[in-house]
Amino acid sequence: MVNGAQAGAVAAVAEASIAEAIKASGAIVSVEPAAFETILKKAEAPLVVHARGGVFTTKYHYLTAYKGLIFYTRTPTPLLLSPQVELIHARKIWVPD
Repeated sequence: MVNGAQAGAVAAVAEASIAEAIKASGAIVSVEPAAFETILKKAEAPLVVHARGGVFTTKYHYLTAYKGLIFYTRTPTPLLLSPQVELIHARKIWVPD
């Protein structure tokens, strides 16, 4: 049987692990496709990670970093990106809900 001190230690370790996972992933901001395109226009040489997914219908997923935050959008049709965008194709993009 686990006593109170041991249970508290286990809970503290679990809480620290969760905090580290959040720090590692950073903040992900979900935006509408138009807002995502506006963010790309503000960046000098934007880097975009792109993936296609979906079970019943195809969805296009996009990620980019801007001013220390990660921005994400999902669209039913591909975005038309400018030639200045460096595009990286990923097999899958997973963003927590």
